[in-house]
Amino acid sequence: MDKAMMKAQILQAHRFRHATRKYREEPISHDDMAFILEVGRLSPSSVGLEPWRFIVLSDEAIKDKISEVAWGAKKQLATASHFVLIIARKDVQYDSEYFYNHFKARQPDEDKLKRMLEIYKEFQTEHIEVVGNERALFDWSSKQTYIALANMMTAAAQIGIDSCPIEGFDYRKVNQILAEAGIIDSEKEGISVMVSFGYRYYEPKTEKVRQPIEEVVTWH
Repeated sequence: MDKAMMKAQILQAHRFRHATRKYREEPISHDDMAFILEVGRLSPSSVGLEPWRFIVLSDEAIKDKISEVAWGAKKQLATASHFVLIIARKDVQYDSEYFYNHFKARQPDEDKLKRMLEIYKEFQTEHIEVVGNERALFDWSSKQTYIALANMMTAAAQIGIDSCPIEGFDYRKVNQILAEAGIIDSEKEGISVMVSFGYRYYEPKTEKVRQPIEEVVTWH
């Protein structure tokens, strides 16, 4: 496939994708869903930290509980083929056990690892100023999950599968539901965003509207 054809297909996938609220009763194949999740797993993250987990939620009782506190997800929870909770880590400070173990697996040389962690200490302390701030650390972690989210949605669109990212829910209550069910460790992680996947029940009533390229891109 030549470059022009590849670019056309990618743009077509983005034009095809829309925030799908209601889905048909048609399941996504296991292979297709595994492909979407693998794209998420392979996504980039700041300093390569991969501070995420993807929970494919199938427990109907948990879905019902989440639906009660997720005003933006009721139709998707009821009709989507697959509903994914994207979880972000809280323990992402440079001196945390997770941070150390993650980079230890990549750099077994202790001296080089120590120098690497000193660089990341300066990065978090001086450059992005998140050290010691639990909310800032979690927000930094959550930002990384949105890269994986976007990649999964684009990958789905490229194979004709619809999706919808969801932020319309009570974060505190969803975290409580997941913690009580033993799905997350609330000391180390929390819900970042949700996303549904399936096949659209109806076509969009209007064409995709975006700002003109001249208003969002400048060259200096």
